[in-house]
Amino acid sequence: MRAFHSIKSKLQAIVVFVTALPIILLVCQQDWSFALSVFAVIGSMFIILILTHMLYRPLDKGLSALESGLLNFKDGEFSTLLGYRATDELGVLCSLYNETAQKLRKEKQWIYQRELMLDKVLQSSPQALLLVDDSQHLVYSNHTARELFLKGQRLEGSLLSDILATAPASLATAIEQGRDGLFSFEVAENEAQTWHLSTGRFLLNNQYHYLYLFKHLTRELSRQEVAVWKKVIRVISHELNNSLAPISSMLHSGQLLAKNLDEPRLDRVFKTIGDRISHLSEFIQGYGKFAKLPTPQPVSINWQELLISLQSQWSFDLQGALPQQNGYADRAQLEQLLINLLKNAHESGSAPSDIQLQVETANEGSQQGHLISVNDGGKGMSETVMNNALLPFYSTKSSGTGLGLALCREIAEAHQGKISIFNRNEGGVSIKVWLPLMSYR
Repeated sequence: MRAFHSIKSKLQAIVVFVTALPIILLVCQQDWSFALSVFAVIGSMFIILILTHMLYRPLDKGLSALESGLLNFKDGEFSTLLGYRATDELGVLCSLYNETAQKLRKEKQWIYQRELMLDKVLQSSPQALLLVDDSQHLVYSNHTARELFLKGQRLEGSLLSDILATAPASLATAIEQGRDGLFSFEVAENEAQTWHLSTGRFLLNNQYHYLYLFKHLTRELSRQEVAVWKKVIRVISHELNNSLAPISSMLHSGQLLAKNLDEPRLDRVFKTIGDRISHLSEFIQGYGKFAKLPTPQPVSINWQELLISLQSQWSFDLQGALPQQNGYADRAQLEQLLINLLKNAHESGSAPSDIQLQVETANEGSQQGHLISVNDGGKGMSETVMNNALLPFYSTKSSGTGLGLALCREIAEAHQGKISIFNRNEGGVSIKVWLPLMSYR
């Protein structure tokens, strides 16, 4: 393109020179015949110039179009097509350019759609993702990562060290060490979360980047823990039932054999054995119920109807207004959970008037749900008791089975919810159960 402009400029310079030449000669030599010859030459050159311009004009138009198109390519713009439609070689070149532009535009649109889809997947992922460049600046983060580090605030552009300065110590240490593995930290009083960190390093745009992927494993580890307890319970229940069946049969046979004997102490012995067999059977049945808790069958729960039914069995003081939106849970399992919590509250040494129950709307992250709180005015729990209260077999009562709170935990987690225990500042314990709304649809 520049070569053609250069040729055009040279032709124009020649014309100017030839036009000026006869004038110069006329002034210098006063030779009219020579001047006429020069004018004839000038006329010929002028005609040549007109013809050159006519031939060059289409070429100039096509080259200008190509130049504009290539500049658009350089800027990543592929939507502009060339209007040069001649059938010469330059027209074929412009047609090829248009085909290339259309193909590149479609590919660009497809890449853009894929980027949108990938971003949507990453933003909705339950795993937290951080991408850090070689200068330790955050390049990308998803919604879960923003909630984990800065409660939803933007992270991109920040230094990793500034983000870690406000993060829990164990979380910051895990990132600084840069090794795959598990770590835990407290998000609230007596509420710990367990995460798994995966790291990676790769080259992107000729610069090394570091990928940190955090997976929330608290619920998964809890499921595994409960699964182990259930397996232990099933094994113990099986062995005990195998032993109780013949013992019960032998007891019955012994009572028949001793019927004609005049020995009052035998009746007392047989009665004691029978009572212990009955108690042990009830014990096994209770744990069998925990180990074989059926899958919840959720229905719409009217809170007022449910709590009126509960107040006929256990007294409590209802706090605050009930949510207008119905709950969503397995009614029988939810009722069993609340009965267990209220029973524990009454057995805590609390005055019945100090036992409170409250239901309120509460979100867990972006998920809607209801928060049920059962408070008592007892002595509270020590740190050791609180850490073990939700485990099967653990009980501080001499006649306790260690099943009540463990069953509550199992019911809550079966509904994709959670349960937590807190000591109240004014004395006593507060047990909170969060259940999601419509989590089974």
